[in-house]
This record gives sequence, C-alpha cells and structure tokens, in this order.
Amino acid sequence: MTSQPFSRRPLRIVVGAVTYPPDVNGAANFGHRLATGLAERGHDVHVICHSTDRQPHVAVENGVTVHRTASYGSPLHPTIRGCLPWQAAARADRLLAEIQPDVVHVQSHFFIGRGLINSARRRGIGLVATNHFMPENIFGYIKVPRALQDAAGRILWHNLVKHYGKAQLVTAPTPRAVQLLRDNGFARPAMPVSCGIDVDRYRRRARQFRKHHPDPEVRTVLFVGRLDEEKHIDDLLRAMSLLRTQAATRLEIVGDGSRRAAFERLAAELGIADRVHFAGFVSDEELLDAYARADVFCMPSIAELQSLATMEAMSAGTPVVLANAMALPHLVKPGQNGWLYPPRDVHALARAIDDIVDDRETIDRMGAASERLVSQHDIDAVLARFEAIYHHVMDPESSSERDEVRAELAS
Repeated sequence: MTSQPFSRRPLRIVVGAVTYPPDVNGAANFGHRLATGLAERGHDVHVICHSTDRQPHVAVENGVTVHRTASYGSPLHPTIRGCLPWQAAARADRLLAEIQPDVVHVQSHFFIGRGLINSARRRGIGLVATNHFMPENIFGYIKVPRALQDAAGRILWHNLVKHYGKAQLVTAPTPRAVQLLRDNGFARPAMPVSCGIDVDRYRRRARQFRKHHPDPEVRTVLFVGRLDEEKHIDDLLRAMSLLRTQAATRLEIVGDGSRRAAFERLAAELGIADRVHFAGFVSDEELLDAYARADVFCMPSIAELQSLATMEAMSAGTPVVLANAMALPHLVKPGQNGWLYPPRDVHALARAIDDIVDDRETIDRMGAASERLVSQHDIDAVLARFEAIYHHVMDPESSSERDEVRAELAS
C-alpha cells in the first residue's frame, strides 16, 4: 500500500475497538487497516481493545501502539470478550489520561468502546464513531427467539443511538448503512465512509495467478467469512447442488464459526461433499491465493453493512453473486460485474452462478468490471477522508479542506 502523509501536523489518534486482530471479522479487519494506514501516513496511533485473556498487554504492532485491556471470555462465542461497565470506564479514562489524544475513533458502543465514548466526552476530546453493528449479527449467538427479535432489535438500536449520539460525527460504511441508522432513530450528524481496501494487493496476486493458469479446468465458487447463522451458507450449499453448468465446479469456503459442522453435514446430505472444501481460517497469503483462483465470489448473507470480503474478491478481478439485501447492492451492477438474487432463493442463486461459471469470457468480462467498480473504495482515499473528519471534529468552525465534510453533512 502506498500512502501519502497528511499535509497538516500529525495527530495522536485513539482507535477504540472491541474486536481487533487476531480476531477475524469485518470490524476487526477494518480497525486494523485504519490504524496501520494512519500510522503509515505519519500519525501517532494507539488502539485500545480487549485482550485475548484476562491480562492487560501493551505492544507496538505494525507501527501502532496496541493497548489490550483485560477482558473475559463469553459462552456465546469464542471470540466475544467483554468487561464490566465500571472496569471499562476506569480503564478507558486511565488510558486517555495517559495518551492525551487529539481524537478518539470508536468502532463499537459496547464494553471498552462505551468507556472510551464517555471518557472522551468528559475530557472534551474530539469523538468519531463508526457503526458496524446490526442486531441480526448477534441473534445467532444469544439465541433470541424469533418471536422476540423485533422487540430485542428495538432495544439494541435504542442503546446504540443513546451512546453514539454522544459523538460529534458518526460514519457507516455505505449510504444504506447510514439510512439504517436514520430508520432506527439516529438524528445526529452521520455520513457514509467506505471501510476501504488495499485494491492493488489483491489485484497483483490475481494477475500473477491467471498468467500461469489462464483457464483452469475446474471453476471455483468462493465464500469468505464467518460460518454463522446470518451468513446463510446453507443457501449456497443447496444452490451448488442445483447447478446445471457443464463446467466442473467446486465450492471453497474460507472461515470458521459456530455452524461449520452443520454445514459440513449438509454438504454430505446433498451429495456434494466431494465438491466442497472447508478451508477454515487461513493465513493472509493463503487468503490472497483463494481470491486469485476464484471464478466467482458469493455472499448469501442478509446482514452486511458493506462486506469487506466482497470488496477483496472484486479487487482480485472476480465476478460476484450477492443477496439483494442490506448494503450488498452497492457493490454490484447486475449484468456488469455479477448478479443480485432474492435473499434465500436458492434456485435464483444457482441460476446466477450458472450464468457466470459456464463461460470463461463472461468470467473475464465481469471480473474486469469488478476491478473498475471497487477502485472507489481504495484505502488511501478512505484514510484521507477520515483525516478530514478528524480535523473537522477537532475544529468544526475551521475552513479549508474540511468544507467537504460540512457540505456532505448538510446534504
């Protein structure tokens, strides 16, 4: 990734993240990309997140000072960790007093995120919040009965609005994600800012792979993400069993989660186990290779506020087939770089995959369109937008390059 330093003085920035690598999920990946990208641009970046055990740790990782506060595991999910409210408040206040940041940018309103929100407001520190949350993302963990999910969702949204309302400015990854905030009662300043992606990193590996494998005999359908209920990977498995293409086709599933064993059993029941590879968690290099060899990427989830995995696949020049739900339609122009299909409609999903994998010319044409469309999400442009936002919340009356932020908020 090539980065240009911001034209003004370097800032001291705190990124507050409940989940951060080694956790593997979209919010963790965004927090890491944001923090390391800002550090590369010359800023003094501190991440405050939960530890992976009950002990606090501080270390410099990729140019970022990472403060991992003591946290406790949860029976709900192996990567969900938290701390009690008074512990979060005390730890957040102590760290902000020590770091003395110019701005705090939180990624969650839970646990240490809430502590940072309250401490930043008391101390008069500029506060930005990014929303990655939807109630649907946690219903699979806490097993809320379907009949109670609407009521539970309203309570959870009310809680988010209450705490994110303390920020001077809130961002969400897409216009649809901002509208979702509005629909659930958020009336404070909010604007869409993509989570961003290092487009060239995925593009380079894919071009290298295709140079040596111009037309693989087997077409590969790829999914990358958590193997949990709201991702609806069962729909993808059922669609694979319905394909009519004459091309030999396999499904590669990268990631792990609470439903992996159930999905493996379903693949066997459908008689496609020999055409489905569950890769589990893989290294960064192995993930680059998975994107490079994919002929089509599929995201059947109905609860995506953007989908970093889809943008990574697009950066690798891959056609996409996406559920027509939440923010996923922002990433596809039907017929150009892939197809949308009605959520949970496995027959429509199968037809969309068939349409692409049946013909190498279609794969190449749609893949090239994916590359063009994803370029607007390049990480350098995203980092520059956040720099402007930080200066805006630090000094909202100032003019110059922050005019763009004020104009977008006014619209």
